[in-house]
Amino acid sequence: MTGSASCVLVEFYATWCPHCRAMEPVMEQIGEMLEGKVKIVQLDIDSNEKAANAERVTGTPTFILYRDGRAVWRESGEMPADTLLNKIMSHL
Repeated sequence: MTGSASCVLVEFYATWCPHCRAMEPVMEQIGEMLEGKVKIVQLDIDSNEKAANAERVTGTPTFILYRDGRAVWRESGEMPADTLLNKIMSHL
């Protein structure tokens, strides 16, 4: 990766969460749009309980953007692709 490869977007989700399921096509779209700029990681909170607890995730989906290993933005809940993209781009 080049450019802002030090940026990672983590989505904490749950398979049983309807808002998370609604975000699946949005995350796919965001992944395509930011390919090579932001690494996207999706973590199921039920399979990654330690990571979710370490980040104090209390709702799903929760998005956390890390830059150079530091969390620079986080937000929970369903949102349109353009909103999520704008929030990510403002930190690149």
